[in-house]
Amino acid sequence: MICLDTTPAIVGPNRAGGEVALQRFRWLREPRHWRCTRFVVTGDSMLPALRPGDCLVVSASARIRVGDVVVARRPHVEGLLLVKRAIRREDDGWWLLSDNGAAGLDDSRAFGVLPDVLVVGRVIARYYPRPRRF
Repeated sequence: MICLDTTPAIVGPNRAGGEVALQRFRWLREPRHWRCTRFVVTGDSMLPALRPGDCLVVSASARIRVGDVVVARRPHVEGLLLVKRAIRREDDGWWLLSDNGAAGLDDSRAFGVLPDVLVVGRVIARYYPRPRRF
């Protein structure tokens, strides 16, 4: 697992975790040869969509569109990964923002347009906790 640091107050090294073959997640209906990485959210910048402790499956090969939640490397901070929403496409890369603006400025408002090479992938599923039924 890789922990996603989503707020500036939580900065630390992220440890690369194992990759999960998608055949374990047949319900995703993605090609079996795609490989994904698991991530755990550790900050509150994406509230209410994502909470600390949420476990995500991220695909590096999935196409990113405006409105998608993505995982990206933080510019100028070695080893720090962020989970943000892709707001708009620019010539140089993506403009990424937090859903919870009150959590601090650790998105494109602070570091500008994020180059494509720093985008790790698109979140394709949240597998824990399971959605609640009403």
